[in-house]
Amino acid sequence: MPTNQDKSRNATVVSMIGNLLLAVLKWITGYFGHSYALIADAIESTSDVFASFLVMLGLRYANKPPDKNHPYGHGRIEPLVTFLVVGFLIASALVIAHQSISNIQHPHESPEPYTLIVLAVIIILKELFYRYVKKKSSETGSLTLRADAWHHRSDAITSGAAFVGISIALWMGPGYEQADDWAALVAAVIIVFNSYRIFRPALGELMDEHVYDELVEKIRTVSLQTKGVLGTEKCLIRKNGISFLVDLHVIVDGSLTVRAGHETAHRLKDKLMVTIPTIGDVLVHIEPEEL
Repeated sequence: MPTNQDKSRNATVVSMIGNLLLAVLKWITGYFGHSYALIADAIESTSDVFASFLVMLGLRYANKPPDKNHPYGHGRIEPLVTFLVVGFLIASALVIAHQSISNIQHPHESPEPYTLIVLAVIIILKELFYRYVKKKSSETGSLTLRADAWHHRSDAITSGAAFVGISIALWMGPGYEQADDWAALVAAVIIVFNSYRIFRPALGELMDEHVYDELVEKIRTVSLQTKGVLGTEKCLIRKNGISFLVDLHVIVDGSLTVRAGHETAHRLKDKLMVTIPTIGDVLVHIEPEEL
């Protein structure tokens, strides 16, 4: 059965290959089809290739086991890589916006009709890529995969904007060639908005923001089903890559010996890590029951 690491790596490879092939298709079609919106879309897709490469390197580093200098592992590289991916998105948006404004100021040829067919295919493929990578992100809990998924959605949006712009330019005829460029400019704004949606949870992870109420409830439920555990108190969670580090305080019989309390803590830790595979480690603190 493939591990979360395998799923993440496979999804990233598929994403990178898909981005590369579609970027080439967009460059060729945009150049020969006289579509500046499609060329702008190609710029965004080219940045996606580099972003996917960064994601793959980040996942590989994040999956390294703990060592002397990194006793908690290397998972925190994930939000840092996500920041780089966001940087690529914003850089792409700025390039697209600059080129679009420049093209709006200078008349150019109307796009070729066949560019619409190519764009329709690209939009469908990009949405399928988004759903595939998003699903793998949900399965593995990887923020970098989530960012990569939104790269695909952003690309689908820019392609959709290009489709609308080219359609207007072809339908309205001479004088409306700039509709192609306005569409690219709108797409750039949407990309910046999506960049924030990716950036915000990554920042929260790096700052140990608590957004895991559902996981806390599940941990408490499993704990109360464990022999020797009478109740739970504090439950603190930090995300580390695709796994979680848990600090849990549990209540036990105050008359237990130190050895018995120790055995209860290990029994609980083992049960939690088997029942909830996304937990990477659990520190159990024993509290005596108040009389």
